[in-house]
Amino acid sequence: MRKRPNSLHRNLVAARRRVRELAMIGRALASTDHPVMAHIIPMRQCNLSCKYCNEYDKVSKPVPLETIKRRIDLLAKLGTNIVTISGGEPLLHPDLDEIIRHMRKHPIIAGMITNGYLLTADRIKRLNNAGLDHLQISIDNVNPDDVSKKSLKVLDKKLQLLSEHADFHVNINSVVGGGVKDPHDALVVSRRALQLGFTSTVGIIHDGEGQLQPLNEEERAVFLKIKTLEKKSYSRFNHFQNNIAHGKPNEWRCRAGARYIYICEDGLVHYCSQQRGYPAVPLEQYTTADVKREFLTEKSCAPHCTISCVHQISYIDHWRAPQSITSAQPVPENELVQIE
Repeated sequence: MRKRPNSLHRNLVAARRRVRELAMIGRALASTDHPVMAHIIPMRQCNLSCKYCNEYDKVSKPVPLETIKRRIDLLAKLGTNIVTISGGEPLLHPDLDEIIRHMRKHPIIAGMITNGYLLTADRIKRLNNAGLDHLQISIDNVNPDDVSKKSLKVLDKKLQLLSEHADFHVNINSVVGGGVKDPHDALVVSRRALQLGFTSTVGIIHDGEGQLQPLNEEERAVFLKIKTLEKKSYSRFNHFQNNIAHGKPNEWRCRAGARYIYICEDGLVHYCSQQRGYPAVPLEQYTTADVKREFLTEKSCAPHCTISCVHQISYIDHWRAPQSITSAQPVPENELVQIE
């Protein structure tokens, strides 16, 4: 494994981050009346056009900085532990550093999901200074194709820059399924991530029509091989993927709307990126009472859900509070959704 420079400084930053994360886990176990994680969208526009993605456009303007700050303050008031900036492409937002800096004024762990195209050495250092804790990039293939340009060939230099300069934790997510031409690309991506000192996860992705099919034999073999490379701290919360890979439903208690919430660019609270429209309440009006209600609400889309972060956050409470409220949310045709 490549030795990363400034290891003493990075180890100190990582140790402080782990202390904050342990405090977050302790608080989540002690009380169920606050969100553990929220995704917030400051920028719907994206510089790429991946065929399977339904989370971007080419015209939206950045959400104003003061608006995003107010939303972060509201999330902090709800007791949210982790806020992850997503999109679209968040690096397109002109005030991204200030958004992250404002998150860190609260006891919030700051994360970001990006396609990585806009990363430079200077940009990474600015993210360090702003206080970013976690960054994730999903890489879909080794060489760009008509499905996705998020390829290792294009992004490898960006990964090297992250290895050299990033003080924050970096996770590289490879994918199988959903039109990816060569499933073995995911294994190449995962091994490269580990070589550079990052963590690596694997996801199952939907196709261009938003549908997910069981993996074929070759895809499953690659998927299972990558799972053996994941660190236990990550893979132990991804066991639900095994059923997804075989086209089987999962029996679990989805806590979306409670422990996990998704805030769109319009400031509405949704269950997740793939169930926008439920409950669609303005964040300003979302209260602890809403959190408690949704904690006990059974989600009709849950058996075939593949949203990794929702599964992982919900796992904190898998052992308690059986859900007794039936959601008014309809089950859409071809409801299967993407993994992040």
